[in-house]
Amino acid sequence: MPTILIFLLSAIFLSGCNTAAIYNDDRYNPPVYWGSHVVKGGETLYGIAWRYGRDYRELGDANGLRPPWNIKAGQVLRLDRKGTIRHRADSSAQSRRKPVTKPSASRTSPRKADSVKGVSKAPTVRSSRSKNSQSVANIKWRWPHAGTVIASYSTSGKVNKGIDIVGQPGDAVRAAADGSVVYAGDGLLGYGNLIIVNHNAHYLSAYAHNRKILVQEGEGVKAGQAIAELGSSGTDKPMLHFEIRKNGNPVDPSRYLPRR
Repeated sequence: MPTILIFLLSAIFLSGCNTAAIYNDDRYNPPVYWGSHVVKGGETLYGIAWRYGRDYRELGDANGLRPPWNIKAGQVLRLDRKGTIRHRADSSAQSRRKPVTKPSASRTSPRKADSVKGVSKAPTVRSSRSKNSQSVANIKWRWPHAGTVIASYSTSGKVNKGIDIVGQPGDAVRAAADGSVVYAGDGLLGYGNLIIVNHNAHYLSAYAHNRKILVQEGEGVKAGQAIAELGSSGTDKPMLHFEIRKNGNPVDPSRYLPRR
């Protein structure tokens, strides 16, 4: 059997994808809708969905799961199935979140963001009282680190699903908004020590390449809280790789973070 055919057959029957390739190569740019994933000990549906560029609710629904999205080692998740997102509060994240003081509600109702297939539009922005944060999509966002952005969000050429911010080892990495930690670990190749925070039914943020993780899964965090120490895990220089995802899809963080 020709070598190339053996290689192709091996790729087809792999139980998961090469996450390093997914992260670095636009040929494997998420979402992934083929193959399957065998759950390993310590993995969560949030982390697995992030790895394959899927919304955790959609992937869970595709595999017959419901909140609180419990999975176990050895379980096979089908990636070749598409589920639906049920637009309701996710009780799994809410039940694990520690009480936090909520800001007073605005009298102005947020507008529903326009969505046109193939066209990216800036989300609705509401003015913020603080120069260090701004409200977008009904979430008050702030910068996770004060360093210089050395790589911007890009969907073509050298794909970058977020932004890269330079810093010194040990610098504080701060939560970009109030939320609940749904992933804290090093199980996603290309991200090093990674934290994923769930902000509401639609938005997640991620903080990669940390030297040390300071929070645990299920812990509630507030905007500006130190959640990690900046490092170089999974990369060749000290930096923070920061992403925001809406319904599982990467979006440009510069549209959400306040101007400096």
